[in-house]
Amino acid sequence: MKINFIMNLLGRYDGGIWIRVLGAALTTITGFMIRPFLVLYLYDQMEGSVILPMIIVGLQPLCGLFVSWFGGGWSDRYGRKPLIIIALFLQMLCMLGYVFAEDVWQYALISIINGIGFALYMPAANAQITDMVAEEKRAEVFALMHTAFNVGAAVGPVLGLLMFGWNPSAVFLLSAFSFVLYGLLVWFKLPETAPLLKGEGSGSKAIAAQPKPKFSWVEHKTLLLITLLSLPVGLLYAQVESTFPLHLQTSFDNYRTVLASILTFNGIMVIAMQIWIAKRTEAMPSHLVIGLSYVLYAIVSLGYGYSSIIVLLFVAEFIFTIGEMIFGPHIQKAVSVMAPVEQRGFYFSVYGTSQLLSRGIGPILGGLVLSWSNGETLFAAIAVLLVVAGVAQVRVLKKYAFAMNINSRS
Repeated sequence: MKINFIMNLLGRYDGGIWIRVLGAALTTITGFMIRPFLVLYLYDQMEGSVILPMIIVGLQPLCGLFVSWFGGGWSDRYGRKPLIIIALFLQMLCMLGYVFAEDVWQYALISIINGIGFALYMPAANAQITDMVAEEKRAEVFALMHTAFNVGAAVGPVLGLLMFGWNPSAVFLLSAFSFVLYGLLVWFKLPETAPLLKGEGSGSKAIAAQPKPKFSWVEHKTLLLITLLSLPVGLLYAQVESTFPLHLQTSFDNYRTVLASILTFNGIMVIAMQIWIAKRTEAMPSHLVIGLSYVLYAIVSLGYGYSSIIVLLFVAEFIFTIGEMIFGPHIQKAVSVMAPVEQRGFYFSVYGTSQLLSRGIGPILGGLVLSWSNGETLFAAIAVLLVVAGVAQVRVLKKYAFAMNINSRS
């Protein structure tokens, strides 16, 4: 029975999806060994400065923001596979760079290059899933990828806690090796899926002759509003990787262990529940599911800010887990549905600017608020932003769904 279940599961998705799942698990295990502790590592390297580590962490997504606008279009014109390989190579170089960096400018340069790599990777990777998966299964497959990412979230923080205490350089070297291994899998095993390269959508025209997508507020108004209203969600995620570890110091003596424990708990819960939740919510209206996720995120933000007892932190983290399990797959599905076949990479790159911008300005703004006030004020402000943005996001998505239904009938 177990063998049949495994075979049915493997056969449910294209082989390229499983390569992506394996690669995501490989890189996120080492990624989560680094991410929760990078700010603390830079904090120690820079002799207790709060703002400098936040600026360095923020440089990565801010610089990636500019590349992202072009990266998605490049993946539409030149293919998903080349962009993914280049992105993984750049991120591998950055992990090696952390081993040898000593000065502030070196850490800043590494952060910039890493941001470029991430910005090239995500639009191409998400567009590739859209190429390979039918619309009715996309939320489920995006959920599967989220599960793979959380394999790293479950294992990485504990390993990182141990290895950063032993030898931080070993963590960065291991991460570099994981990017190399993933890159080799993509090179030799992953097929090209871009519709233009396969002769879909625009016939057999040369890729170089395809016009670059023109940016228009009127034409892309819905996409831009969805992107803008997703910023508060990204701001919350940005604090988890930047100011939250410093905020924990004020309430817990063993804050590193607490941080690793709740992140591991989050990863385990996602692995256990993500696919089940995705299947249960697949047919539900996306605007309702996404609206609920904003409410859950707001509760989590208050929990992060005001919890001084470990049990309450774990309750907040469980709510966070439910929120991200329903938000990510459904917002990505919404973008994939509205994207024209020949502009999938472009659409995901535009939406990806929300995450990049929030992860860029989030640590800097959070660091300033933390310096001027305290963590309670910071997370309360984010909770208010989440409620306001959530109401607006529901209206935008509901209006878009209504317009699509009218168009389909006419």
